[in-house]
Amino acid sequence: MNPADRYYTKEHEWIKIEDPGIGIIGITDHAQCELGDVVYVELPETGATISSMEKMGEIESVKAVSDLFSPVTAEVIEQNDEILTSPEKVNEDPFGSGWLVKVKLTDESELQGLMDSEAYTSLTS
Repeated sequence: MNPADRYYTKEHEWIKIEDPGIGIIGITDHAQCELGDVVYVELPETGATISSMEKMGEIESVKAVSDLFSPVTAEVIEQNDEILTSPEKVNEDPFGSGWLVKVKLTDESELQGLMDSEAYTSLTS
């Protein structure tokens, strides 16, 4: 089940707004299932600007290397260092401890272009 407190992209990333203007980005359970065992994650550096629907990093599994896309335009304020050393956390808890980056949104109105849980679940069913 996809948590209702997030926004989703058709590329299978999610963003959860924690505080006004601050969000956490990760990949969905559907994405991690499709990837298989994650063995490496490349994330944008703290301070980097990421752009809506543009590549922000890569995720490598035993099956493939896939691009990670940012759901919003934002400044990266924190990386999840834990998944850099233990990338399997993305498989174990994609909506929790397997998050990717924390960001400061540039334009919160971009969230309006993303899917809610119900729409994303329909896409992946």
